[in-house]
Amino acid sequence: MSQTRKIVIGVTGASGTIYAIDLMKKLQEIANVETHVVFSAWAKKNLQLETKLSLTDIKDLADYFYSDSDLGATIASGSFLTDGMIIVPASMKTVASIAVGIGDNLISRAADVTLKEQRKLIMVPRETPLNTIHLENMTKLSRMGVQMIPPIPAFYNQPQTIQDLVDHQTMKELDALGIKNDIGGRWEGI
Repeated sequence: MSQTRKIVIGVTGASGTIYAIDLMKKLQEIANVETHVVFSAWAKKNLQLETKLSLTDIKDLADYFYSDSDLGATIASGSFLTDGMIIVPASMKTVASIAVGIGDNLISRAADVTLKEQRKLIMVPRETPLNTIHLENMTKLSRMGVQMIPPIPAFYNQPQTIQDLVDHQTMKELDALGIKNDIGGRWEGI
C-alpha cells in the first residue's frame, strides 16, 4: 500500500477560482492524495462571483478545510508533514506577503512553513499586466525554489472549450506536484 500524499491548497482572491476547483476535483479522484484546503475571504467572494458553487460544495471536495484566520491549524506547523503546497490562483497581495515573510493569515503562514521546511511550493499567479513589483516578488520567490505556473493557455492541443484550457493548466500543476496524470493533451511532436 502506498503512502498518502498530503497536498496543501491555498486559494486567494485573484480571479480564476475555476483553476482551484478543477485541481481539487482531479485530486479527489486520485487514490492516496489528501487535500488540506484554505480559502481566503476574497477567494470565497470570487467563488460567488465566478461560479455557481457554494462553500459547502468546496468543502465536500476537500479532505480538510481550514479558516484562513486559523493560525493554529496543523498546516501552520513544520512538524505537520506535507508533500507540498500550491496556491491557485495566487493574488499579487499573497505573492508579496510570502516574498517578505508576512505570515498574517493561514495561506501565507503555510507557505512560509513550506519554504522553511524546503518542501515544494507552487504558485499560480493570476494578474495581468504585471508591474515591476509583481515581477520582483515572483523572481525573489523563484530564487527560493518556488515554481511559478501562471495560467497561460497552450493551443498546440487545439482546445475547444474553456474546460480544455483549464485541464491543460491542471495537468501542469499535477506534473509539478509529481502526481502522474494524462488530462491535458500533451505535446506529441510534429
